[in-house]
Parts: sequence; C-alpha cells; structure tokens
Amino acid sequence: MPRARGKVPAHARHRKVIKAAKGFYGRRKNTFRAAQAAVVKAGTNAYIGRKQKKRVFRSLWIQRINAAVRSVDDTLTYSRFIDGLTKAGIEVDRKVMADIAVKEPAAFSALVEKARAALA
Repeated sequence: MPRARGKVPAHARHRKVIKAAKGFYGRRKNTFRAAQAAVVKAGTNAYIGRKQKKRVFRSLWIQRINAAVRSVDDTLTYSRFIDGLTKAGIEVDRKVMADIAVKEPAAFSALVEKARAALA
C-alpha cells in the first residue's frame, strides 16, 4: 500500500494560517513560517489584551466616580464613599455608578448623601 502524503491537509493548514495573517507587514503575511509565528504571537497578545481591557476599564470607572464624589463633597474620597455605600447596603457596580455620575448628576448626588449618612 502506498504511503499517504499530507499534501491536502498541510495545504489547508497553511492556507488557514496565511488567512489569519492577512494585513500583517512584510513576509509575515505570505510566508508560512513567518506567518505562523506572527499569528501565534498575535493570539497571545490578544488574550493578554482581553484581560488588560477589564483592568483598564475598572480603573477608568474608579477615576470617574472619585472625580464625581469630590465634585459633590470636597471632604469625601472614593474609598470612604464606597465604604459608606457598603454600610448603607447599596450594591451598585462601578460601571453603572460611573455611568450615573456622568449622565445623571442629581441621582449620583443622592447616592453620595446616602453614603455620607451611613458613615455618620
């Protein structure tokens, strides 16, 4: 029985990698060996980036909340505000709180007042 060579599957694998490398610069887009390394590295960076994105957005929300809290009450800080909300039993995540702070300042002021009352 003759040996089955892997031409068709190998070509399909190569084509898949080259397709994933579309838009890359230089030989990385059309040479299999360079494209394969570039695609693996791009995948690794994409995975890392998805985790970093969550950290960056949480940091942004905290900065927005802190700025809004200080604009309502000069003496209150972000950490004391969060402590006050916890003691008041108010559970609002930071994403929603930052959105409220930007779009509805009156509602956010009410949250600050409740947090301040719970701290006192």
